[in-house]
Amino acid sequence: MSQRIQSIRGMQDVLPAENALWHTLERTAGEVFAAYGYEQIRLPIMERTALFERGVGEVTDIVEKELYTFDDRGGESMSLRPEGTAGAVRAGIQHGLLHNATQRLWYVGPMFRYERPQKGRQRQFHQFGVEAFGQAGPDVDIEQIAMSSRLFSRLGIAGLRLEINTLGTPAERAAYRDALHAYFSAHHETLDADSKRRLDRNPLRILDSKNPEMAALIAAAPAFTDYLGPESAAHFQGLCDGIAALGIDYSINPRLVRGLDYYTRTVFEWITDDLGAQNAVCSGGRFDGLVAQLGGSDTPATGFAMGVERVVALMEAQGVALDDVAPQAYLVHTGDAASARVPALAERLRDALPGLRLRVHAGGGSFKSQFKKADKSGARLALVFGDDEAANDTLQIKPLTDDREQETVGLAEAPARIAALLADARG
Repeated sequence: MSQRIQSIRGMQDVLPAENALWHTLERTAGEVFAAYGYEQIRLPIMERTALFERGVGEVTDIVEKELYTFDDRGGESMSLRPEGTAGAVRAGIQHGLLHNATQRLWYVGPMFRYERPQKGRQRQFHQFGVEAFGQAGPDVDIEQIAMSSRLFSRLGIAGLRLEINTLGTPAERAAYRDALHAYFSAHHETLDADSKRRLDRNPLRILDSKNPEMAALIAAAPAFTDYLGPESAAHFQGLCDGIAALGIDYSINPRLVRGLDYYTRTVFEWITDDLGAQNAVCSGGRFDGLVAQLGGSDTPATGFAMGVERVVALMEAQGVALDDVAPQAYLVHTGDAASARVPALAERLRDALPGLRLRVHAGGGSFKSQFKKADKSGARLALVFGDDEAANDTLQIKPLTDDREQETVGLAEAPARIAALLADARG
């Protein structure tokens, strides 16, 4: 026997039984984003490596350690996308979407990072991304926080905490960076290996350390709010006031810096206590300089990304009600005359009831074995079509999830009767 080929470590299959959670999230997210006027854009999963080096930042874990990078057959360095914002900006510049225009976009799809696989963190993972371009004020930051809050509410997810911070302008960050460099240099002997490596290249990234032995040192570091100019301070105050006016609880986390270099001013995260160490389920903020950095004109921008696997895990942990994706009806049939008519009968039913989830038995077998499969499928109705029914243009309908009697209806009346029985079952 040939050796079985297994999936790649950190790249997981999503099996049919797990897809109800994914379907519920994907449907709800699309509805919520559309309700706020955001339009979907579909982006390639592979880009030139230079896009991520310039967009994400060369001194980030993502670019330094986690990119899936290779030379294509033409010798050009390509990478699987580790996040979606850089690609969205590249697409906006390339297609002229950002020139003297505002845009509200969203996307969903797989991302790739070579990390140590663990619960809630895989090498192939999926994200929803939301980006707004051309709007400089805190109002669109507030809108995106409200939109993410509404999505969690629609999904029935509770217990999330919102943390916010500001990273100011590049000039303010430069002044803060100098202060941090001086502070951490004075405690050089206390820094861990990652922090020593980051000290000269990007000391803000030390604030993002997850090493508990660094926590006390980081807690005593200078606060960025002391380095904000009046415009950034006003933007941040407007953000705080707007969130409070919506009745959304939040806390200011002065150590929230995010793992990507392109953020400016607003940053935020939604945090849960239900998923262990992987506690951030939605992260975002402003990236006012990224469009120009990637070759476009100066364009203010803000957005967020939401990890599908983490939100799905949270939905499962909290017992969120799911979309019903099981078949509603299972068509069993036997006899040559009946079976020959079944494909056309099934298509007629689907034409008459476009939303009907109808599974047609295939592969033969007795009525008994077919009914076992109908029961196992979770269908609420069995539709029975044998040679007698074929000769009389009738269909038998047998409820599978309650004790109502089996009944015989004419084929012309069958769609209306099926719809009525399914409606009764929902009630």
